[in-house]
Amino acid sequence: MKTESYIINGMHCAACSAAVDRVMHRLNGVADCEVNLITEKMSVTYDPKVVGFDDFKRVIEKAGFGIETDNEENKKADKPSTPWGLIIAGVLSAVLLYISMGQMFFEKIPVPSFAHINENPLGFAITQIVLCVPVMIIGKNFFINGFSTLFRGNPNMDTLVALGSTASFIYSLVMTFNVKSNHHSVHSLYFESVAVVITLIMLGKYFEHRSKEKTTGAIKKLMALTPDISHLVKGKEVVDAPTKKITVGQVLMVKPGEKIPLDGKVIKGESSADESMLTGESMPVLKTVGDNVTGGSINQNGVIYIEVTKTGKDTTLSKIIQFVENAQSKKAPISKTADKVAGIFVPVVMCIALLSSVIWFITSRDISFAIKIFTSVLVIACPCALGLATPTAVMVGTGLGASNGILIKNGEALEITHKVKVVAFDKTGTVTVGKPTVTDIVSDDINHILHLASAAETGSNHPIANAVLEKAKKDGIDVPLADGTVNIAGKGIKCTVSGKEILVGNSTLLEENGVDLAGFKEKAEELSNMGKTVMFVAEEKGAVGIIAVADQLKPTAKKSFDLLKEMNIKTVLLSGDNRLCAEYIGEILSANEVFAEVLPEEKAEIINNLKQKYGSVMMIGDGINDAPALSSADIGCAIGSGSDIAIEAADIVLMKNNPCDVARAVRLSRLTIKNIKQNLSWAFCYNSICIPIAAGVLYAFGGPLLSPMLAGLAMSLSSVFVVGNALRLRFKKL
Repeated sequence: MKTESYIINGMHCAACSAAVDRVMHRLNGVADCEVNLITEKMSVTYDPKVVGFDDFKRVIEKAGFGIETDNEENKKADKPSTPWGLIIAGVLSAVLLYISMGQMFFEKIPVPSFAHINENPLGFAITQIVLCVPVMIIGKNFFINGFSTLFRGNPNMDTLVALGSTASFIYSLVMTFNVKSNHHSVHSLYFESVAVVITLIMLGKYFEHRSKEKTTGAIKKLMALTPDISHLVKGKEVVDAPTKKITVGQVLMVKPGEKIPLDGKVIKGESSADESMLTGESMPVLKTVGDNVTGGSINQNGVIYIEVTKTGKDTTLSKIIQFVENAQSKKAPISKTADKVAGIFVPVVMCIALLSSVIWFITSRDISFAIKIFTSVLVIACPCALGLATPTAVMVGTGLGASNGILIKNGEALEITHKVKVVAFDKTGTVTVGKPTVTDIVSDDINHILHLASAAETGSNHPIANAVLEKAKKDGIDVPLADGTVNIAGKGIKCTVSGKEILVGNSTLLEENGVDLAGFKEKAEELSNMGKTVMFVAEEKGAVGIIAVADQLKPTAKKSFDLLKEMNIKTVLLSGDNRLCAEYIGEILSANEVFAEVLPEEKAEIINNLKQKYGSVMMIGDGINDAPALSSADIGCAIGSGSDIAIEAADIVLMKNNPCDVARAVRLSRLTIKNIKQNLSWAFCYNSICIPIAAGVLYAFGGPLLSPMLAGLAMSLSSVFVVGNALRLRFKKL
């Protein structure tokens, strides 16, 4: 199976996206298809041996829409444009409203004699036609799209507007021909309703479009991070070259204040990098020779030279953009109900409009009144509110997550996350730093014991040796040369420093060499019970102290567990370490359950057991060995600094490498789902209440009757309300 993305042109409401979805699913070989109204993109999974682009194009164009491949050439820059058509339509509608309604409410309102309702009824009617027709021409797309999709069997919101406006215009035109013989016909004209409805819906669409543009702001900001030009180092010269033509292995110079063009490694210079747009981390990160830098981050205060390690779609920034785009194009399960309703919504509304107008005509014998009911029902119905309810919230939610360093792979992951009952953390590299550090030194002379131990460990690549050497370097210890170094497997090191025999290792090594450890045994046991690795140091057969090494907890690890408990989510710690160490860490973190001495292949089994016991499970990991467990969990969450395989297997990636972001991801999901439910409730309630009112249900019992103009205003405001409510998410704190 193959999955590809295409741009769909000509979609205006939820009924449009539902129509595209419907015709695509009818094709043999199409396994899955998702159409996003906001991004105007279609993601389709299909069998290329059975079906292909030509088939997609045939059925989509037959349905009344356009399709093109989703590539860089088709990504046109959005240019702000002044809505002159809307402005002209607004002015003409205002004048029309003044002439028509003004004279009915205010007898002495100043009006030219040729357009006076009493002095020149025919001129009054013709003036309205002259003002109304240009507005209809400006809003011609409603009619072109509306009737086009109607004749193709896929009516949409434009169809409702086109039918209602056309019915009102034709009826008013007929009444105009009757004005000469019956002056009272001027009171049955609806030209102002036609013009004002079209103008209000154009205005609503304009605001809706502006609001929808803001929902895609996260991706646009990310795309803007890559500079077009890079400073390429060629020998002793530095020349400007297009970033897209830079290849792996080339060297770039980055000046202070400039954006780092591509992922690379610092080979010369030192500076700080602002990575906030990529990770959400506000503090600058120090970059020295050997450190990796990320394309899109900002070089702050020094000239650095970087060797490019990744280009094009392989860069971290490209992967982030792809992650966010995928999340925004994939639908959340909650949207399926709305999509089903939207698919049958327009035909149902058309039937309601026709039925209600016929009933009112039969009971009142007033064709003018029946037309008014017909137009009001068609115009007030808003399939857009239903169609926009979920994707707008998902887009804003994923954008908010991206700006906080939380990348969500798809809408389904965003929805499921709010249901999580248990969060299982891998220990090493997830809640801990991931490398051993010296935590305790017990000795009468700390500098001396470090002096001896670092000499013995010099040349070893063992993580514990690195921890000792790092501590010595940090404390400014002068590391002497050791002679005759011998590594004794499973026990430690024996060497000579300044002519004296030095032993560094476990109790077995020292006791075998006749060293008395009585003075340190009790403290060593205490440190071992805390899950720390203890090394004894002896000089000339005499114990001089102990050094304890452990993989330390991240500063935010305890807080992350506490935050999840406040959200009524159980916490589980998974560790390959011995039970003593794992349980000690679990106790510090207040984990509900601890699984120690877990093999990589056992992690997935534990996750499945937790799912059966508690329900929805989220797994947090960073290593290759975590990938099976990440895939087994309902939601897999990878720490951003982890392996590519872990990130690939995950549904959520935490770019900041901060365990507290797990709770933030859950909060983001809860906020987004709450927003979606608000939007759907509004859309369903709005249509359920307003359509019967427009059909005259209240009027039948002595209540008010909705005019087509008010119906058009309500419909426009409904869509804007849904998008505006989704945009509120942007200002939430996670």
